[in-house]
Amino acid sequence: MTTYDFTLKFAVPGDLGMEALETRLFEAGCDDALIGVGLKGRLALEFSREAVSAQQAITSAMADVKRAIPEARLIEVGPDLVGVTDIAELLDFTRQNMRKLLQTHLATFPLPLHEGRASLWHLAEVLDWFQTHQRRKIDDALHEVAQTSMQANVARESRRVPAEHIRHFDDALVS
Repeated sequence: MTTYDFTLKFAVPGDLGMEALETRLFEAGCDDALIGVGLKGRLALEFSREAVSAQQAITSAMADVKRAIPEARLIEVGPDLVGVTDIAELLDFTRQNMRKLLQTHLATFPLPLHEGRASLWHLAEVLDWFQTHQRRKIDDALHEVAQTSMQANVARESRRVPAEHIRHFDDALVS
């Protein structure tokens, strides 16, 4: 068994108090999570869960939350989307060194999911790049969680788009 660290963010009914949330989550098996409630109607859970795989850890945590709060709607699984500062912190670089590395490897560095003032990448793709192009040792559990988080978030987003639109864009990307 491996311990996997990940975050699940949900939209929850705004009328649930913190004590009720904590009790429900604990009774449903989320005793391995730190609970955060910032905005009303939002819930973030930082899990440290033992499992045979990241997928099993994450899916079992999602099921536990849904059992505790059936109305909960998944917003995001993390770590997945990261910016320059996040990457630098995870890999123990300075932000300046990370920006320099990006600039010197534009041709091979993964394309951002969003490019702008604050560009975003899928962490799994960044970790793959560091393993391949920089020969940097990446923590296996972090890598597995990042891959699983990306898959969960992409699957969640793809359910929001009609299948015919996905096929149309897939065809355009292949051409």
